[in-house]
Amino acid sequence: MNLRNFGRFTIAALASLTLAACGINSVPAAEETAKAKWADVEAAFQARANLLSNLGEIATSASDREGGILTDVIEARAKATSVQISADDLNDPAKMEAFQSAQNSLGSGLGRLLVNVERYPELKSNDNFVMLQGQAEGIENKIRIAIKDYNEAVRVYNTTIRTFPDTIGANIIHGAEPMVPYTAVSEGAEVAEDLDLGRDSGS
Repeated sequence: MNLRNFGRFTIAALASLTLAACGINSVPAAEETAKAKWADVEAAFQARANLLSNLGEIATSASDREGGILTDVIEARAKATSVQISADDLNDPAKMEAFQSAQNSLGSGLGRLLVNVERYPELKSNDNFVMLQGQAEGIENKIRIAIKDYNEAVRVYNTTIRTFPDTIGANIIHGAEPMVPYTAVSEGAEVAEDLDLGRDSGS
């Protein structure tokens, strides 16, 4: 290798190292991780919406006395499934707030529906409802874990784009913007605990 070629190779190597140090790889990697974690959050919420639909159908067929609660739940489910946020919108606080609000209403409705099961023996004795009741506990736990993992990925991403030297590539090359963590806590987050207590009292 002659001196000229060696010089070119050295410059190219230094340029690559400089770009790497400036977040050329770390920023998009952190971004993709956060988006992947958000997909897990969406999947968990969708599972809850699907479960709620099945719970509502069984409750309606078993008794019409909790019609008010079912109406609220059905309306909340319709709103929650209509308010969507894509991975490209994770840096939009307004869209995230709207999504969180819709999911909070749905979680609250699910909590009221399941807590009120204690008042209706026909539902407590319905095997399908009891099975879905147990699934609800697992889904609520998955939601909490998915949100926790997403928020951690957002924290890493936001720290990366704000920390030197990654912030250079984040701003100049990627045009990166901070992502919004999922900060709202659904009123349905304690559903699993309430259900456990309900079954204990009914045993």
